[in-house]
Amino acid sequence: MAEKIVQTAGRDALGEFAPEFAYFNDDVLFGENWNNEDIDLKTRSIITVVSLMSQGITDSSLKYHISNAKNHGVTQKEMAAIITHVAFYCGWPKAWAVFRLAKEVYEEA
Repeated sequence: MAEKIVQTAGRDALGEFAPEFAYFNDDVLFGENWNNEDIDLKTRSIITVVSLMSQGITDSSLKYHISNAKNHGVTQKEMAAIITHVAFYCGWPKAWAVFRLAKEVYEEA
């Protein structure tokens, strides 16, 4: 079994303001869903990047998930191919925006 994913971003950012949302984010989404072994972490990371890209989300959450994908073994070449493939289905401008973030992530040491 891989190391258990533990997330505290929900509690850190919204713990007192929206404790139920923080619980769902940290304990259910990341605690249960991301630790479910029916899909390996590399595939789960790719699915997440594609889902966010298809919605046009190009903020820090997508950058986090691109970095997460990199950390789970998605190479720069694979990420470029994924973004290019998805561009045909969800939009060329979205791909340009995602490539900007992906370049930042893969150029970081």
